[in-house]
Amino acid sequence: MTHERNSSQLGAVVLAGGRSSRLGQDKAFLKVNGQFLMERIVDQLTQLSDEVIIVTNEASKYEQFEAVVVGDAYPGKGALGGIYSGLMASTRSHCLVVACDMPFLNLSLLRYMQGLASDYDVVIPRIGKLTEALHAIYSRDCRPFIADLLEAGELRIVNFFSYVRVRYVDRDEVSIFDPEHLSFFNINMPEDLADARRIDAQAGAS
Repeated sequence: MTHERNSSQLGAVVLAGGRSSRLGQDKAFLKVNGQFLMERIVDQLTQLSDEVIIVTNEASKYEQFEAVVVGDAYPGKGALGGIYSGLMASTRSHCLVVACDMPFLNLSLLRYMQGLASDYDVVIPRIGKLTEALHAIYSRDCRPFIADLLEAGELRIVNFFSYVRVRYVDRDEVSIFDPEHLSFFNINMPEDLADARRIDAQAGAS
């Protein structure tokens, strides 16, 4: 039996992170094509889901965006804590979780991943040996296993995968929708921001 999924069945979570020492400011408020990264990502995610959640330790900064803003249930516990917080806040069975510094999300790839999610607890891209844990879908059934890791101080996201049903989306599948793998481009350094602006300008000109 095929399980039809629609926007009401998938939540979307953005991990806001915080101030980047290498960039000198909060990544979410960097601008590409005149638009804050957070605004850009929320706009994209609202095309996929009608429940968009921002996880942050500075809620007041994010109230301007069209999203539910929640605090981090495990402050200082990195991305794993953010995933847990988003899953706890969501009303949906599964949540797409992305970082706030990924300007080139690909809706076709995300919809493909969404279509796989009903039979799995984690749907995650894998390019070679590298998994993209902050471009993945997690079910709420992951919560107790994540909580166990957090309580133990183990923050590697993949450490709970052996307890749940995981569907890897490998390179060939990703490339059908996103041949250049720009979905996973993230901004850590000033040169990354310059590259993002150049890529975006080229895409707009084509």
